[in-house]
Amino acid sequence: MNIPACLCDKEGLLVGIGNPLLDISAVVDEDLLKKYDMHPDDAIMAEPKHMPLYRELMDKYKTEFIAGGSVQNSLRVAQWILKKPNMSVYFGCVGNDDYAKILKERAVAEGVTVHYQVTDEAPTGTCAVLVTGTHRSLCANLAAAQKFTPDHLAKEECKKSIEGARFFYASGFFVAVSPESIMQLAKHAHDNGHIFIMNLSAPFVSQFFKEPLEKMLPYVDVLFGNESEADAFAKAFNITETNLEEIALKIAALPKMNSSRKRVVVITQGKDPVILVQGDKVTLIPVTALSREQIVDTNGAGDAFAGGFLSQMVLGNSYETAVKCGIYAATHIIQHSGCTVSGASDFKDC
Repeated sequence: MNIPACLCDKEGLLVGIGNPLLDISAVVDEDLLKKYDMHPDDAIMAEPKHMPLYRELMDKYKTEFIAGGSVQNSLRVAQWILKKPNMSVYFGCVGNDDYAKILKERAVAEGVTVHYQVTDEAPTGTCAVLVTGTHRSLCANLAAAQKFTPDHLAKEECKKSIEGARFFYASGFFVAVSPESIMQLAKHAHDNGHIFIMNLSAPFVSQFFKEPLEKMLPYVDVLFGNESEADAFAKAFNITETNLEEIALKIAALPKMNSSRKRVVVITQGKDPVILVQGDKVTLIPVTALSREQIVDTNGAGDAFAGGFLSQMVLGNSYETAVKCGIYAATHIIQHSGCTVSGASDFKDC
C-alpha cells in the first residue's frame, strides 16, 4: 500500500461514514424470529411490522445496550488495533437524545473522533440484535440515521477531516441513506489519489440499490463482502459464475476509474478461508478455528474483520497482512457479546 512512514501515525487518516445505531441485543428463541418473519443471520431494515420488536426485547428479555452501527463498529475495532487515539473519524446522523450521548461517549472513549449530524426530526437509530445459538439476526430501525444530508460534510470540522484523510470507508447500508454523500467522498478520494473502500453489508443492498451502487463501483479500490452478499451482487450484476473465487475475480475486473490501481476484493466465508483477490491474483487465507463453546456471539464479526483490515491499511501493510488482522479481530469479537473488545490487542503477522 506504500504509505509513507511519516504518515502512518498521523491522526485522522481514516474517515468512515455510516449509520450510528444503538444495538439492543438479547438471546432469544426461534419463535421470536418467526413472529417477526425473520431468519437466522438476517440483516434487514425494519418495516412497520417490526416496530413492536424493540419494546418486546426490552420488556421480555435480558437485553444489552451496545454502541453499534457497522462502520462505527469497524472504526472502534481499528482504533483498538492501532492503539493511538483519533486515527479515525466518523460521520453519521443521530437524534438529540440520550442514546446519542451513549453512542458518542463510547466511540470517543475508544479513540474515534465523531462528527455527528444531529437532528430533531427523529430519535437515534436502534438495531435489534436477536441471538439464537451461534446465529444473530439484525433488524435496524434507522430513524435519525436516515436523516443524514450531504451538506453536513461541508461543515468546517468535517471538511478539515476529509482533507486530512487518506482512506475513506462507506457501508453498503449507507447507500440506502445518502448515496450523494458517499459519492462525494469517493470522488474526493479519486481526485486526490487516496483509497476508497466499501462494504457490501447485506444482500438487500445489491438487490434493491443496484443503481446507486453501480455508480459508486468505478471508484471502489477495496470491496468487502461475505458469501451471501457476493452471491446477491453476482445475481444483481449478471455475473453468471457461482464459484465465489470466480465471482470475486469478476468483481475485481469491473470498470474502475483509477485503472493503475487494481481493485482488491475480499470475500469472507465464515469458518472457511478468506478469498483475497488483487486484480487477477487469488489468495486463500485460512481462518482461526474456534470450538462451539468458544463462540459467544457472531454479531459484529464482519464489522470487526473490516476494522482489523482497515487498521493495517492505515499502517501501510500488505493486503495479506490486512486479511490476517481482520481474521484476528473477528476471532476476538465472536468470543464476546456484541461488537466489544477486552484487553489490549496483540496482533502479530506470523
